Amino acid sequence: MAKKKGDDDGGDVKKPRKKGGGGKLSRSETVTVRLDPKLRFAAELAARKHRRTLSSFIEWAVEESVKNVYLDGVKATAYSAIDLAWDVDESDKFVKMALYYPNLLTHEEDVLWKLIRENGYLWKGYYRDNKLRAMGEWTWEIDLGLINFERLRENWELFCSVAKGEMDKSFLPGWPKEKELKNKESMDKRKRIGK
Repeated sequence: MAKKKGDDDGGDVKKPRKKGGGGKLSRSETVTVRLDPKLRFAAELAARKHRRTLSSFIEWAVEESVKNVYLDGVKATAYSAIDLAWDVDESDKFVKMALYYPNLLTHEEDVLWKLIRENGYLWKGYYRDNKLRAMGEWTWEIDLGLINFERLRENWELFCSVAKGEMDKSFLPGWPKEKELKNKESMDKRKRIGK
């Protein structure tokens, strides 16, 4: 049986071709850097020596450099901090950085961190027994295991806007600050709750 043009014999119908270079995964972020012309020339020479592109060489040089920048005395380098503080969610990464490296926060980040620390809606805690009243006050500790990351992610943009002064603090989520305690639960029996 004779084949018609366009059948799977590669006739006149052209199959779409993949573009050159194959499908590469985007694993890097683009950062614009200004270099002194002499430093750029030196970097280009070093890149040639390493048989790398200038971009690849700069990425390698930065990676090597951050392995020698110590964040807290002699324990953690900027590179080893990846294991502690890196997260794909910006809000989670911010909280981890604020908890582990508070001295590295900018003023603007300090403002944001204060809003997060002081908002009981974001933290797991308990209603503390008040001996003088039948009301318990919502209490929490600042600890990585006690933050409700889901709630923070849902409200991240809002917290950022308030920290930048674009919105009023009254727009932040609230929480019941006091609750009537039934049977005056003892301090030993209290359980941490997320509400």
